[in-house]
Amino acid sequence: MSPRPRSFDLHHALDAAMATFWDKGYAGTSAQDLVDSTGLGRGSLYNTFDSKRGLFEAALRRYDAEHTSRLVGLLEEGEGPARERIRAVLMSVVDEETAEAPEHRGCLVVNTAMEMAGRDPEITEHVRTTFARMQTALRVSVEQGQRDGSMPKDQEPRVLAVHLLNSMYGLRVLGKVSDRATLTSLVDQILPPAP
Repeated sequence: MSPRPRSFDLHHALDAAMATFWDKGYAGTSAQDLVDSTGLGRGSLYNTFDSKRGLFEAALRRYDAEHTSRLVGLLEEGEGPARERIRAVLMSVVDEETAEAPEHRGCLVVNTAMEMAGRDPEITEHVRTTFARMQTALRVSVEQGQRDGSMPKDQEPRVLAVHLLNSMYGLRVLGKVSDRATLTSLVDQILPPAP
């Protein structure tokens, strides 16, 4: 006997739950908040995701698939020299942060790191994996930039990638309280001088 098919759109439910966790944080999101945002009953939510925690982990995976993958894609598949692709990623962060005004939600992964990393081993590992994925994409782009002449060759790619990663997520945090002009001015300071 085959299992009964779900009578709801899983992606829609995950997007709604992700938005709720993003707005309120994990601790600040109640079961009723999730029921209200997804339009699903508690039974459907818990039958599908087992728990609020299970839904949160699924929402984090959804965020990575949508948001982190898009930034990695800009680095891997964007046009032009590597330096331009790295700048496009930083400006994409600026665009996202300023488009969200007045909510200023920041980044779900950064918010989760601030709220839960260090106290929750599984969530800490998820955040670490997301950061490592982004750092690897940045390192590869720096190496490409050193080959195409758009990035300085006198800097170690891994160290520069960590600097860029830290700065990118720093823009996310500053985006909660800063305007577009401030964030844009920082982007050119984050990038090392062109060779």
